[in-house]
Amino acid sequence: MANENPGIQPADPSFHEALRVWVKVALLSFGGPAGQIAVMHRLLVEEKRWIDERRFLHAFNFTMVLPGPEAQQLAIYLGWLLHGTRGGLVAGTLFVLPGFLSILLLSILYVSYQDLAPVQALFYGLKPAVMAVVVAAVIHIGKKSLRNNTLLLLAAAAFVGIFFLEVPFPLIVLGAAGIGWLGGQLRLAAFLPPESAGDMPKLASAPPRGRSLRVCLVWLSLWFAPLVLLAITLGPDHLFVTQGLFFSKMAVVTFGGAYAVLAYVAQRAVEDYGWLAPGEMLDGLGMAETTPGPLIQVVQFVAFMGAFRLSGELLPLPAAIAASILVTWVTFIPCFLWIFLGAPYIERLGHNRALSAALTAVTAAVVGVILNLALWFSLNTLFGQLDEIRTFGLRLLVPSWPTLDLPALVIATVAFLALLRYRAGMLPTLAGSALAGMAYRLLLHP
Repeated sequence: MANENPGIQPADPSFHEALRVWVKVALLSFGGPAGQIAVMHRLLVEEKRWIDERRFLHAFNFTMVLPGPEAQQLAIYLGWLLHGTRGGLVAGTLFVLPGFLSILLLSILYVSYQDLAPVQALFYGLKPAVMAVVVAAVIHIGKKSLRNNTLLLLAAAAFVGIFFLEVPFPLIVLGAAGIGWLGGQLRLAAFLPPESAGDMPKLASAPPRGRSLRVCLVWLSLWFAPLVLLAITLGPDHLFVTQGLFFSKMAVVTFGGAYAVLAYVAQRAVEDYGWLAPGEMLDGLGMAETTPGPLIQVVQFVAFMGAFRLSGELLPLPAAIAASILVTWVTFIPCFLWIFLGAPYIERLGHNRALSAALTAVTAAVVGVILNLALWFSLNTLFGQLDEIRTFGLRLLVPSWPTLDLPALVIATVAFLALLRYRAGMLPTLAGSALAGMAYRLLLHP
């Protein structure tokens, strides 16, 4: 198959070389989007030097303004840059596969066994380590993206806006893009790429006429064909059809990553559909936080539990597995559509000063948003109780200090120092933390 990206040079990696790296990315994709993006940056930009810094950030900026899991979409984009459509397919599919298999196995254990003490102990050690991975990744990404005080101030404003003022993420993105676009029009140095970054190579020609239509037809068909077949064979009101349509809608509105939409998913799944019991959403989120892959993969657990409970004439476990596959399909197929449709045009606009400035500002704002997620995750990991206080138009999350989990804080601190100060690998850090947590929960605090 011919390479669809004529900007790629013969010296770039072979498909099999890239395949090995995408397998490694998939197995190391812990820690939410910040950690996953950091893994791709380290492997593809710093170690292999297959993607230059500016092109990586250009792709990163584009995925930030798309609905859906930004880290998986970045993997698809970078895979497409290296080897066209087949590269994007392999990178995006491998990115999801380990998380899907892990959560499927954990979901089966969850409904099959009452005593999950070993699994809970495993999560106990992993969660603070993942928290440390996220915080370390925010620092790493921030150092790369916030290269001047203006961008630093923009990131801080985004953090305040979303954490304290609860400004919707799409408004933060639009506001940052507007500020950056204006800065580009005024040729403000703060928003323009540094000269040392070099020019992005241009694609040799515009995408072929009719390509966009073909991409839409192929991927929209793949997206909705299973739902149409299920509606015809099982009826439009069947659980599978309801779940497929619900999570298809989620795939279109999940701006800002998983946390931006999970509260709504939990409310509908518990109160309206009865797929989950109260509190089970947190268990599923714990699975997604401590397994490789996108955090939005937690929707697989939601679908699994709903089908297991409401399988009707079907056997519960096969129905739950089928629901997991269906919901994973409708959640991630749109990601391939967005990237394969938009990436060629975004690449051709790489030299557009106004667009580059707007996306630079969006990147800065997203650093603030990811910091918000890191803080939220840290508070919920380390404290058993958080009080929400609203005063003077601000939302404050106040931890209950008597509920501080000191062993979890120790594990998180050690993991953070191992990653940043001693540059330990991610997998050894996670494995050591898991063992420490299991030893504490099973031996010292049964």
